[in-house]
Amino acid sequence: MDQDQTPARRKRLSKPARERMVDRIREILMHFGGEAHRREVIAHMVKEKGVDSRHIPEDLEATVIHCFEEAWRDEHRREAHGLVLRFGEGSHRWGVRMPELAH
Repeated sequence: MDQDQTPARRKRLSKPARERMVDRIREILMHFGGEAHRREVIAHMVKEKGVDSRHIPEDLEATVIHCFEEAWRDEHRREAHGLVLRFGEGSHRWGVRMPELAH
């Protein structure tokens, strides 16, 4: 296989690190008003780390996507984090249920 065609490898994160990643994804989605394209979530995350968002490391992108998808597929974790996929499984439009505003 050609060097340019190797698939992106995601970093193996510990369970607590994956939970922190999902918590961070949730916070970013709330920052965007409850939903955003996954590309925007990842770009926001790398900008916070001082990385040029035009050149997102493929392993980081794969790790973030995997953490969200893993949490979304687990019914308990999906409910705990309030994760939603507005257009169903496979959608790149990620969302989170926003807490009700107190009146």
